Amino acid sequence: MAWIPFLAAGDGSVPPLFALLAIMLLGVVLVSLLLVRFRQSLLVGYFLCGVAIANSPALGMLGEDAGHQLTAMADFGVILLMFTVGLEFSLRDLKYLRRWSLVGGGLQMGGCALLAGMAAWWAGCGLQAVIVAAVAMAMSSTAVSIKSFHDQGLAASPGARFALAVAIFQDLFVILFLLILPILLTPGTGSVSLAAALGNLLLKGGGFVAVAWALSTWGIPRILHGVAMSRSRELFTLAVVGLLVGLAFLAGLLGLSLALGAFVAGLAVSESIFKHRILAEIERLKDLFLTLFFVSIGLTIQLDTAFQYGWQIITLALALLVLKTTVITVTGKWVGLSSGPALVGAAGLASAGEFSLLLLQKAEGASLWSSAFHQVLVAGSALSMGLVPAAIRWAAIWGARLDRSDRRKHSAAHPIPAEARHRITDLRDHAVLCGFGPVGRQLDAALRDLGVPRLIIELNAETVKRLKAEGHAVLFADAADEVTWELAGLDRARLVAFTFTDSPVVAAGLHHIRERYPKVTVIARARFGSDVARLQALGADHVIHDEAESGRAVAEVGKRIYEEM
Repeated sequence: MAWIPFLAAGDGSVPPLFALLAIMLLGVVLVSLLLVRFRQSLLVGYFLCGVAIANSPALGMLGEDAGHQLTAMADFGVILLMFTVGLEFSLRDLKYLRRWSLVGGGLQMGGCALLAGMAAWWAGCGLQAVIVAAVAMAMSSTAVSIKSFHDQGLAASPGARFALAVAIFQDLFVILFLLILPILLTPGTGSVSLAAALGNLLLKGGGFVAVAWALSTWGIPRILHGVAMSRSRELFTLAVVGLLVGLAFLAGLLGLSLALGAFVAGLAVSESIFKHRILAEIERLKDLFLTLFFVSIGLTIQLDTAFQYGWQIITLALALLVLKTTVITVTGKWVGLSSGPALVGAAGLASAGEFSLLLLQKAEGASLWSSAFHQVLVAGSALSMGLVPAAIRWAAIWGARLDRSDRRKHSAAHPIPAEARHRITDLRDHAVLCGFGPVGRQLDAALRDLGVPRLIIELNAETVKRLKAEGHAVLFADAADEVTWELAGLDRARLVAFTFTDSPVVAAGLHHIRERYPKVTVIARARFGSDVARLQALGADHVIHDEAESGRAVAEVGKRIYEEM
């Protein structure tokens, strides 16, 4: 580090903030390469990089102002995160996942916040600190869980979908909580003044949302359309960032949270035709500034204090994983999941999250607790996030064992309603259709015209209810589970068709089919060319390559157009 005094004591041509950014970004790259090798979360690597910088001579040589400027830049990362949350939010998704999201998310937040609040109260925190700590510890890391599910081939599993549904509820909850957080952090707020402050806040918030809705209906689409017509990518990016910052600034002028303004800005364009282009333009900016956010959190950690309270930090991280996994698994069972998916979803949500660190950062600035307590909370939260990938791997193994155990215990019970069970038992030479989307519906209609009996396997509860009402033979089951194929009477079936292109689920289903029912014919869909050979190797008799079929259809249409000229 001998070159750092040179930067600090030079002629001033290298600004301290630029030097800190250079050190930070190079350190992030090196740490991240190591974490990628061991399949760990990169967000934790950013945090560790901040810890390393904070406890090296670099920060002292460059001056504290550089650290404060970096923290100010990191706040923009939070604003971008909230913007993308609003942009990706969908009322259709909420409607589809409403039971898992509203009921499951509410039970998860309530149960986890209650346990965390009791622990904070036992630790001697005041009421305001208890509320903030309870909410912070109940939040989970959506970024870490989604990345871990994707890396382990579980992105389309019921457990991952349950985790996504709960994460939607958490996002909505934290938006409202960030709105009232300034009131909670104001010392000496009485019940009367609290009610008045909340009323004033609701009035301002309602006015802001009304203005944003009017802009999203009449103003913003016209602006974005005009910018898009210019065909200038730079101008489009500038317009999006201007929209984001402008609405966040308006929220700030009204005394509301900047995060709320960013969320509403994302919500304002979430249903527009420009949504996906905006998301593509903003994603890289978000990743960069979120890196700064995690590094800035790491800058607050002092290693001597962390070592002094090492056991408390480890205990907090393990307590989060164990207690939240337990609460969320019970919640998943409550909303209808089997033991395995409930455990997998719970493992993905068992850690603290990005908003946990944000809330802890704001609470520390309001002096709600001691510096040592803050160090324990932040370091324990970050450590729990780093353990999520391992927790999901463990949950996937033990979840499969739990499901097998449940099947043995309840095989004589009623896995499906009696009427449907008898109908499925009576099926002979039937076709099993996995999924009832557009492809599944077309295949069902074609086989119906031929008089072929069909059994549909579907995980959308609303679709299952509708199909049952229409008289279809249908199972509400997961194609990746072994017991599904026993219930489907595959020893009497002639055809299995996977009508979706989810390779991990199809691969798991093919494994069970070929292991016990080698004679049944299997049709599968592959989205990419690399999946074709893999599915064939797993035992699919016919693989429909979507890209190849689309290419032939496009070529045929193009050829016919010119032949008719």
